[in-house]
Amino acid sequence: MTEKILYTPAEVERLRREGKARLIDIRDKVIYKQGHIPGAVNAPEVFYYLSESSPEGVAALHETFRQTFSRAGVTPEQTVIFYEDSLDSRYGSSCRGYWLLTYLGHRQVGILDGGFSEWRTAGLPVEPGPVSQPPSDFIVQPRQELLATKEEVLAALDNNEVIILDNRDAEEWHGDSSSPYGVDFAPRMGHIPGSLWIEWYRFMNREPVPAFRPPAEIRALCAEHGILPGDDIIISCFKGSRASHSYVALKLAGFTRLRNYFASWNEWSRDPALPIEK
Repeated sequence: MTEKILYTPAEVERLRREGKARLIDIRDKVIYKQGHIPGAVNAPEVFYYLSESSPEGVAALHETFRQTFSRAGVTPEQTVIFYEDSLDSRYGSSCRGYWLLTYLGHRQVGILDGGFSEWRTAGLPVEPGPVSQPPSDFIVQPRQELLATKEEVLAALDNNEVIILDNRDAEEWHGDSSSPYGVDFAPRMGHIPGSLWIEWYRFMNREPVPAFRPPAEIRALCAEHGILPGDDIIISCFKGSRASHSYVALKLAGFTRLRNYFASWNEWSRDPALPIEK
């Protein structure tokens, strides 16, 4: 049975009314307070957090989001739904929330398909102001097979059985900018040697609303780059948001061996001992 990831606004509203869903809005606080899905907790750190893949960095990641999801009141029996404005706003970072909570061990995680924009288009209820839910004691049970570390990416450079997929924007891939935050935000520009490149937004159609392309089209796009559903794939971007977006797209298309280099270029570029290409 295929895991359910995308939920329509009507499906989310039904789960919300039945008390079976915990909704997490990852937009900025000011926008969130102006209007959000009733009962949704705001957690913008899901988008902003910059991680490292060292043991200390992974421990900090675990503790940061243990606190976040405890504050949001996440409990094991709930379906947790992440949303933003749409699947292409802020690099599709509702997918970052999906990947992150899945990696941390929660088994029922989803994304509002079409985002808050489609929610409003559907005429579903919106409320202003902050929301607090009864806190929980979220327990981190990391699924290590979903995360790639810097050392694992470095080892993959000499392993033809592993594909490194870079999905950043063109100016980052070509070495004209170091990040989406600015040309010189990171100390070096370029890409991980030997990686393949498919921009993250090519996995979507944007009309009539931003949405993932059908699975057959995603598989065909990957095949053009020599990437097949059974391949061992590490996805990399700048900080794990676009990588999470492509992770979801590929998973929906039937790819089964996927890892997210969550620290991505923000970490790789800051270590002068690591190789880069332009």
